[in-house]
Amino acid sequence: MPPADPNELETTNLQAAQDSTFATQVEKLHRLTVYGRWALVSVIWLFVGLPSLWALRSDIGLMLAKFTWASLRYTLSLYYSPLPTMGLFLCIGMTTSVLVWQSRNILFGMPPAERNRLEKQVLRIRQQGESHPLWKWICK
Repeated sequence: MPPADPNELETTNLQAAQDSTFATQVEKLHRLTVYGRWALVSVIWLFVGLPSLWALRSDIGLMLAKFTWASLRYTLSLYYSPLPTMGLFLCIGMTTSVLVWQSRNILFGMPPAERNRLEKQVLRIRQQGESHPLWKWICK
């Protein structure tokens, strides 16, 4: 149970921040978040992207034979093939968002708000102990 007094919480946060393993655990949680996002993107490509590409295979074949911008517009039209097009756009959008998120973290570092969220989550994982599902990946 978290401390009720805000001063106790600040003291706990300061003690945790001084702990040498705390930074390592925050990095492990961040790495686990990155793996989770890429796993989600992979699952979306597997269950949405591949069937969408399969549904558009004849149109893609025509585009490969003779590419025109009109054929691309027809293939990705929401009027002629709405579900495969939306599925493909979902996959491309999710992949792009994870790439931009990870690139931002690599180039500019993690934003303070995100680091603070990860630190609080590590504190909750530590406090709950072995009963937390992420404990064995973060604290061991």
